[in-house]
Amino acid sequence: MSTVTARELAVADRLYTRRRLTNALAIALGILTACFGLFFLGWILWTLASKAIGGINWALFTQMTPPPMQEGGLLNAFFGSAVMCALAIGIGTPLGVAAGTWLSEYGRARKTGTVVRFVNDILLSAPSIVLGLFVYTLVVMQTGGRFSALAGAIALAFIVLPVVVRTTDEMLQLVPVQMREAALSLGVPQWKVIVQVLYRSASAGIVTGILLSLARISGETAPLLFTAFGNQYWNSNVLQPMASVPVVMYQYAGSPYESWQQLAWAGAFVLTVFVLLVSLSARALLLRNRISND
Repeated sequence: MSTVTARELAVADRLYTRRRLTNALAIALGILTACFGLFFLGWILWTLASKAIGGINWALFTQMTPPPMQEGGLLNAFFGSAVMCALAIGIGTPLGVAAGTWLSEYGRARKTGTVVRFVNDILLSAPSIVLGLFVYTLVVMQTGGRFSALAGAIALAFIVLPVVVRTTDEMLQLVPVQMREAALSLGVPQWKVIVQVLYRSASAGIVTGILLSLARISGETAPLLFTAFGNQYWNSNVLQPMASVPVVMYQYAGSPYESWQQLAWAGAFVLTVFVLLVSLSARALLLRNRISND
């Protein structure tokens, strides 16, 4: 039986002390970084709330965008944002779920699947203004330069698509292989296994991805500047220019009129609260599914 010498004990003690100091330094830096980020986040939220509180009233949700130096609201902008976001989700979600399902169940071990994932990652990180210019060339210019809410929804759908594809692909891959094998061993067709087994197991994750994509597109401005353009009046025709909250914020925030600036701050506050609620809903849905599975 070997004995530990005093020199070995001293070396071990120095190593232990150095590890404790390194761990304490890493924890301190982590806390400092978190406090740094939380400070500026709190500063931004406080500035937003203090600037917007004077414009949060009933007229904000019931009146149209006003002419300069007059009171009004953002009713048409809220409606336009809701319409274009709903259309974008309606266009991008079925395509994204279908593409993600193909990647997970059919293209996982194929070179084509690798290429599709690579292209999807590029689309996921592409600047939104580039997508807006692409849809401007593809849709707006081909229709004689007519801006429309449909073109804006298509631009936003290009942002929704890669998020839903990635989420669907990853969530389906997390479903245990045993569930696929058990269903297939009973003679169930592959498509029915996907629809009735895999989608049910991965539904919470897929819906979470859809909600996160909704939170992302709700604040996009650049694609809508080249596609939907904006409209100061009420418009329910998706083939005509339509107002949206991000575009109105962009236009009003740089204006010299105090009433417009107040509406821009109020719209930014409402949009921030909406994104926060959507993000919390997505996290709550994912957490509830995780707890039920455990």
